[in-house]
Order: sequence, then C-alpha cells, then structure tokens
Amino acid sequence: MTAMQEESMSGAPLWIIGLMDLLGAPGAAIAVALENLFPPIPSEVILPLAGFAASTGQIGLLAALLWTTAGSVVGALALYGVGALLGRDRTVALAARLPLVKLSDIERTEAWFLRHGTKAVFFGRMIPVFRSLISVPAGVERMPLPVFALLTTLGSALWNTVFVLAGYFLGANWTEVTAIVSTYSKIVLGAAAIAVLAFTLVRFLKKDRGSRGQGARGTARQATEHPRPETHSTPAP
Repeated sequence: MTAMQEESMSGAPLWIIGLMDLLGAPGAAIAVALENLFPPIPSEVILPLAGFAASTGQIGLLAALLWTTAGSVVGALALYGVGALLGRDRTVALAARLPLVKLSDIERTEAWFLRHGTKAVFFGRMIPVFRSLISVPAGVERMPLPVFALLTTLGSALWNTVFVLAGYFLGANWTEVTAIVSTYSKIVLGAAAIAVLAFTLVRFLKKDRGSRGQGARGTARQATEHPRPETHSTPAP
C-alpha cells in the first residue's frame, strides 16, 4: 500500500488519490480543473494532498506546483468560454428572469466588473466558489484572453503554492490544512448567504412600499377624477 493509498483512510476522496496514483502530477491537474468546473470538489483537499505526495517522492514538488496551476487555468478558461458563448444579451435575458433581479442590478454589476474586473479575476482565484464563477462574467464581457489567462495564472499560482507547500512541509499531517481552509470557506459562504438574504429582504421591502404607494396614489387619483356629488340641504320652513 502506497502512502497515498494510506491517506484514503484519512478522509481524502478515493478518486483524487486514484488520479494521482495513476497519472502523478497531471492527475492533480485534472482534479483541480474539475474543481473549477464543479466548485463542491474541495481544492483544500487536492492541493495539500499534492504537496504530501511530493513530500513522499511520488511526484516532484515543482511538477505539483506547475501542474496544479495548469489545471486551474484550464478550468477557468473553460468557464470563460461558457461566458463568451452566452454573450451579454443572453446573460442579461437569463438574469432578468430571476426573481427580484432588475435590469438596473445587472447594469450596475456590469459597470462594476468593467471597472474592477482585473482585480476581481486575480483576487477571486483565492475565494472559494467565487474563483470559479468569476470566469463567466469575464467571458461575457470579453476580457482580453491574454489578460484573463495571465491574471488567472498569477492568482492561481499564488493560491496553489501556499497550499501545496503547506501539504509538503506538514507531510502526513497535511489534513490540518484542510481544517483551516474549510473554516475559511464556511466563513466566506456564510457571508455570501447573508448578503443574498439582505439583498432579498431589501428588495421585498422596496417592492412592498412601492405597491402601497401606488395604492395610495390610485385612491387619491380616483377621488380627484370622480368627486363625490355635493349635497345641498333644504332649509326648514
């Protein structure tokens, strides 16, 4: 039984271990690329595990760093392609059908991305789930492909290096990294959930106030357009 196979007993998914056992560093790249396409696949397991494999000599450390970064870029480019195929008009049409989403919301998001897209792509590589999703608007807005690829490569290399090296130096204790990153991921996802909830509540409140205001204005308009007839009392004889 190899060191990697023994790690299957420590909670590492068997299919990831199988890829690395079979293909070495390219197997880690495939796992990371799939993590970009399917965010629930945990990079906090893949990257430290690749570092651990390097510490045992099963794969080279430099190979682990290069291949995991390549996997990140390939996955990001695939999602960029999805955004480019959808295009702005289709994306706006789809988003406009979502409940509580207004065209003005989409336009503000688009304007924000045009101003801060380069920073979002670079730093977004270090935020769970967001690192996958950010590739789609980059494709929709047709960010220059060389710029997107460069920012994705730099951001992914930084993120991957931290966790591959952590797994490398921790060796058999690499799972300590996953606990820390899992906590970080939960905090980020929790904050995102709170933001979505706050957005929904604010939108409902605005909608409710608007409907009340329209009702009041309608009542006033009816009173103006159809005044009640005046009644004249007949003086008593």
